[in-house]
Amino acid sequence: MAVDEIVLPETKPETEWVRGRALQKVSPTYSHSHLQSLLLLSVVRWVDQTQLGRFGVEWRFRVTPPGEVTRPLVPDVSYLSFQTLAADAPPAAFEVPLAAPTLAFEILSPDDKWCDVDHKTKTYLRSGASAVVIVDPRRKRIIVHDANGTSELQPGDTFAHDAMPGFTIDVAALFERAARR
Repeated sequence: MAVDEIVLPETKPETEWVRGRALQKVSPTYSHSHLQSLLLLSVVRWVDQTQLGRFGVEWRFRVTPPGEVTRPLVPDVSYLSFQTLAADAPPAAFEVPLAAPTLAFEILSPDDKWCDVDHKTKTYLRSGASAVVIVDPRRKRIIVHDANGTSELQPGDTFAHDAMPGFTIDVAALFERAARR
């Protein structure tokens, strides 16, 4: 019998399906949580202004790359456009969407393995995400993955992506603010 979907129990912190195994997310430290909150505040302001979609923190998605099994992934911060899931969809459809987030933000933790992060990134993109944004607080950089490839942003650069028109993040300001505790 073929498995169509990997179903994992809800855990605290959440558990995802990465590289063919259940992987529980790391319980965030203050630094991780603070950076996550700063990203979320930026996304909240933009969504409130544009009304183009919904957002969440640690929001579980059920993603399905073509020809593969559906599995749960839980980005640190996510944006789901109303083009991906219509605003008038039943409320239950938003609880654990059967879609990839339009844009997923993943904040690297010291214990993250690059092979896991890379696998999640590729899984999001194969499942329909427009972009995956990897925030690397240790190196103070943002790595953006999308259909056009990969780009790296440093302090002095500004993040912007067509998936969120008009949304920007000043890379230097983000990391400076995150350093102010």
